[in-house]
Amino acid sequence: MKTVDINCDLGEAFGSWRLSDAEDAKLMELISSANIAAGFHAGDPNLMDTTVRLATQHGVGIGAHPGYRDLQGFGRRRIDGSADELINDIVYQVGAIREFARRHGGTLQHVKPHGALYMELAANEQLSRSFIKLMRTVAPNSFVFCMDVSVTYRVAVEAGQPVIREFYADRDYDRSGSIVFTRHGKRLDPQGVADKVLRACQTGKVRTIEGDDIDIAFESICFHSDTPGAYEIASAMRQTLIANGIRIAPPSDIVPQKPQSEA
Repeated sequence: MKTVDINCDLGEAFGSWRLSDAEDAKLMELISSANIAAGFHAGDPNLMDTTVRLATQHGVGIGAHPGYRDLQGFGRRRIDGSADELINDIVYQVGAIREFARRHGGTLQHVKPHGALYMELAANEQLSRSFIKLMRTVAPNSFVFCMDVSVTYRVAVEAGQPVIREFYADRDYDRSGSIVFTRHGKRLDPQGVADKVLRACQTGKVRTIEGDDIDIAFESICFHSDTPGAYEIASAMRQTLIANGIRIAPPSDIVPQKPQSEA
């Protein structure tokens, strides 16, 4: 792997409430794609505007980060609802980020569901099909970010939707190739994370919690702004990749993409 995208969840605050110990403006300097909270698990109109503006100023790809309507649980609690209800919630959130992007002269590069909704889509074929059908209608040229072992990835490929597979720098993997979902990220050794990422880029392997090495395919590396020490993790990761000849670039530099119109 010679080129890789780095994405991070940003804009994850609400009013005067802050969760991350890192400043979005500092993290924005280290990434190539931003997943911007759209109001349901975090984010408010003023913060969306600020975060989108920062992304355009830094040349960072703008992504909508829709989640369950769960401010109290930060979108990491599963909420039951019909497929139509959940898809309409996604429409609402994607539309908000896209309009802020247009306001600042940007476009919607991608959509990446957040937290428990991301994990539900990864396993739920009916919901994934509804989600990808939505994307084919409202954002056919925008990337979907997901795991390579997810149902979402398979459905997106079948439908012809642009798709990016992720490697999770600050999450553990199990033998199935899926991340081990957690509601609270723990503090990690930044260089240890960077070494894990570099190994995945160079060998296509990751060590699981069971102690096995498994194959992993990806075009983008994800870390979370609410992981303690997120700035130090991002800095170590970026420096290590560049030092080993791996370029950081947005998905459009990695995966051929049709010219954007409505997206």
